Amino acid sequence: MSSRIEQIIEEIEEYIDSCKFQPLSTTKIIVNKDQMDELLRELRMKTPDEIKRYQKIIANKDAILADAQAKADSMLEQAQVHTNELVSEHEIMQQAYAQANEIVMAATEQAQQILDNATSDANDIRIGAIQYTNDLLANAENIIGHTLDSYTTKYDGLVSSLQECYETVHRNREELEIPERSSNGLESEFGSVSEDMM
Repeated sequence: MSSRIEQIIEEIEEYIDSCKFQPLSTTKIIVNKDQMDELLRELRMKTPDEIKRYQKIIANKDAILADAQAKADSMLEQAQVHTNELVSEHEIMQQAYAQANEIVMAATEQAQQILDNATSDANDIRIGAIQYTNDLLANAENIIGHTLDSYTTKYDGLVSSLQECYETVHRNREELEIPERSSNGLESEFGSVSEDMM
C-alpha cells in the first residue's frame, strides 16, 4: 500500500500532465496556483510523518540486534550448564569434555549466525528506509523546483513586458509638443486652429 506522500506526488504529476501549455511553447505550462499550493501544503504536512515512521523502522534495528544477542546468550548459557553437568560425571569425563566442546562450538556458530543475519536484516531495513525517504524528498524537490522555474519564467516575462510598455509611453510623452496657453485660455488656441483649418 502506497503512502499518502506517494499519492500526493502522483496527484501533482497527474495535475502537471493535465495542465495546458502556454501559447507558442511546448515546455512551459499554465498552472492553477491555488490548486498547486494546496497539494504542496499537504505534501509539507505529510513529509515529517513519513520521515518519523521510517526513523522508527531504523530504530527497530537495535531491538533486532538486542533480541539476537539475548538468544545467543541464552544458548551459550544452556550449553555451559550442559557442559558442567557432563563434566561432573567422573566416569564419562573425557566424553563430557568432547561433547561440551562440540556443544559450545555449535552454539557459538549458531549465535554468530543469528547476529550476522540480524545485523544484515537491520542494515537492509535502514538502507531501504533511507533510500525510500530520499526518493520521496527527491520527487518533491523536483516538482517544487519545476514549479519555481515556471513561476520565475512567467514573472520575468511579465516584468520585461511592463518595462517595454513603460519605455514606449515615456518616449511618446517626450515626443509630444504641448502648446502654450494664451491669455484667452484654450478656447483661443482652438479657435485659431479652427480658423487655420478653414
